[in-house]
Amino acid sequence: MEWIPIVFVTFKVLVLATGMFFAIKWHYDQGKKDEDSRKEARAVLRAAGKVAVIFVLALVCLGYLTFTLATKLGLDLNMSY
Repeated sequence: MEWIPIVFVTFKVLVLATGMFFAIKWHYDQGKKDEDSRKEARAVLRAAGKVAVIFVLALVCLGYLTFTLATKLGLDLNMSY
């Protein structure tokens, strides 16, 4: 039996368990600081929403520009098989 998968899987489990422990501990400690957390959470959600909207708008603009350029170059963009 090969020993490498056993060592790597054991290492992976230890690293993930340690990371999960510290993530849970950090979130638990953050929950104790409840005074400004609601305002901070709203600000973070608002910023994340703005970033998401900007990303979607940039994606739509890039798709439109790509389609326009491909059409001007004479590429066939029909979906028919």
